[in-house]
Amino acid sequence: MTTNRRKKNSRQRGSHTHGWGSMKKHRGSGHKGGAGMAGTGKRADSKKPSVWKENYFGRKGFRTHNKPPVKAINIMEIESNIDKLGTQESGKYLIDLAKKGYNKLLGKGKATKKMTIKVTSASKKATEAVKQAGGDVLIE
Repeated sequence: MTTNRRKKNSRQRGSHTHGWGSMKKHRGSGHKGGAGMAGTGKRADSKKPSVWKENYFGRKGFRTHNKPPVKAINIMEIESNIDKLGTQESGKYLIDLAKKGYNKLLGKGKATKKMTIKVTSASKKATEAVKQAGGDVLIE
């Protein structure tokens, strides 16, 4: 014969802990206090010195200071916009990339015209390509 059984949680409605004893015993992470940044705001000021010591807040990792961003240009782009970038004197183009806002010369493309290029830095491939075409790269 079947009997009507009462649900066990009928006595636990509004009981604050629902049969788990202490409030902290039935958290999702078991008995541990939490995960990640949990616990930094507890227990007033007594927790703060340990948090400061562990370098808890702020950004972490490596940062480069005072390094200007690299704005590079390829030989291919110089060849296609050579009239805008430089002036022609005695069969050679004079190009000052620093005045145009570039600080590095890269070697993608082929140099066909004679050029003298002033730049802060340049790759080996770029300097070789310009010299093969009869030009120079002046690194400042």
